[in-house]
Amino acid sequence: MGLIDYELEDVSKLCERTIPGSRLVSCVQSLVRVEISRTATKTIVVCIQFPADYPSSILLIELKSKTLSDSLLEKLTSVCEQELKKYLGKPQILPLLKFVRSFIDENPLSCCYDEISSVKEKVLSLKSGAGDELRLKQKSSSLTFKAYQGSYFLKVSIEVPDNYPAKSVVLQNVDTNFPPMLQRYCIGQAREIARKCVEPPLKKKANEPFSPKPSLLPVLSFLGKIVKEVPNEKCQLCKQPCLPSNPEDAETDENSDMHIERMYCSHLFHQHCLITYMKTPPFQGKLILFQ
Repeated sequence: MGLIDYELEDVSKLCERTIPGSRLVSCVQSLVRVEISRTATKTIVVCIQFPADYPSSILLIELKSKTLSDSLLEKLTSVCEQELKKYLGKPQILPLLKFVRSFIDENPLSCCYDEISSVKEKVLSLKSGAGDELRLKQKSSSLTFKAYQGSYFLKVSIEVPDNYPAKSVVLQNVDTNFPPMLQRYCIGQAREIARKCVEPPLKKKANEPFSPKPSLLPVLSFLGKIVKEVPNEKCQLCKQPCLPSNPEDAETDENSDMHIERMYCSHLFHQHCLITYMKTPPFQGKLILFQ
């Protein structure tokens, strides 16, 4: 028996015993194939072939996954190849498989890699100097989301559960200087968006089975849109800004004339503007020209 045969024998004996969540699919000289799984969405298939001058050269590897991002797998492949260089001249398969398993365990946010990239590119203005920030915390499987528009800001911690996206993200530790009415709407609606991603509607359409959808990007897209747009919105009746440039001057008394109201159409109005409009004839067929 040659070195490769001895290594294959060790892999067949030790792989599933020493690497949690591993399943040995194939273990022959032409191809070693191992599936490593933590959850349904955190699963990587490792395909391995031996180069002609093995173990003087590193293994030929390909990583596959039905759920994880192709971009993530490409980067992980490069990292694995660098890791294998530490084992030149030695058996490499088990160290490689242990490294992949360790990556899955230590990077729980890998399941939302594409969503995080989209938030950075499309939701936040990370290069504008506005103060926007998206900080990843792999150990706690959470993100800190900060969005600014002028003097207004919203900061929230987002927890990503281990069985994401079957379970929705959880919003925690909300900090903002928007008026209370907008705070309630913003966070309440974000939680409702997250819920709808994982819970089927009460009235399901026939022949349309429900399956959970990722909730991170929809939630952060909504929050980012609110922060970026609301400080610049005008009352649809008097056409004056709904919010003052200084958040400390924002009206918090919900009985005040200048308190802002959000209608079902999602537009904002000063309370006294809306009341005056509703009490002024004609009482039917009136239109508001939205801006």
